[in-house]
Amino acid sequence: MKLLELYRRNRPEFFRIVRYLIVGGWNTLFGVGLYTLVYELWGTRANYLGWAVVVNILAITNAYLCYKFFVFRTKGNYLREYLKCCTVYGAGVLLGMGGLFLLVSGGGMNPVWANFLLTGVTVVLSYFGHRYFSFRRRREHE
Repeated sequence: MKLLELYRRNRPEFFRIVRYLIVGGWNTLFGVGLYTLVYELWGTRANYLGWAVVVNILAITNAYLCYKFFVFRTKGNYLREYLKCCTVYGAGVLLGMGGLFLLVSGGGMNPVWANFLLTGVTVVLSYFGHRYFSFRRRREHE
């Protein structure tokens, strides 16, 4: 009985999390697919990192638009939210790279398992970063 009551009180947040995971899946497919397409059309061994930068900018922009309109459903503040979204992504990259180094070099963990673990941690932390920083609504936190 209490579990059902808890669900009813938190239903909007539950569906926001589901939408966030859907967008994350979509954005992963978008980024990987776009990189593959661009690399196959115009890539060479000399410029593969340059294309990665371009595609990541497009993937972050895609994620931002999906988060804004589908997940968090905010109005206005386009540039501010976009820059905050980039900040959250940047923090996630730093956390992932630093964590990978610590777990693999410092802790002797298998790199693949360390990456899986850190991806899970980054997904959760990124949700909260976007929820309470990138797309924070003033009336929710004043």
